[in-house]
Amino acid sequence: MTVSEFIDKLNLKILTDTGDLSRTIDDCYIGDLLSWVMGRAPENSAWLTVMGNINSIAVATLADVSCIVLTENATLDEDAKEKALAHEITVLQTEENSYKVATKLYELLK
Repeated sequence: MTVSEFIDKLNLKILTDTGDLSRTIDDCYIGDLLSWVMGRAPENSAWLTVMGNINSIAVATLADVSCIVLTENATLDEDAKEKALAHEITVLQTEENSYKVATKLYELLK
């Protein structure tokens, strides 16, 4: 599934518009402890978190995730948005919690 298809199927809000929406999502990772995510998030995964700060953009870059999904309407700091745009990281937002998003993504990836 592509990031674009994921956005459409889950009605996600796009917070950054420079990322590669044709990038493939192969997996999902849920986590808010950045050092943990950095070492464990699979490449090409959708990372579900409430951490919308500049450090999360660095972690997304290092982990090479397909996108960040800010769940529970978590916000993206302005500094983080600028960094995400510069590094072409797709950041999305939803009002749903991480569990609900993950279960929907699981069903789509089956």
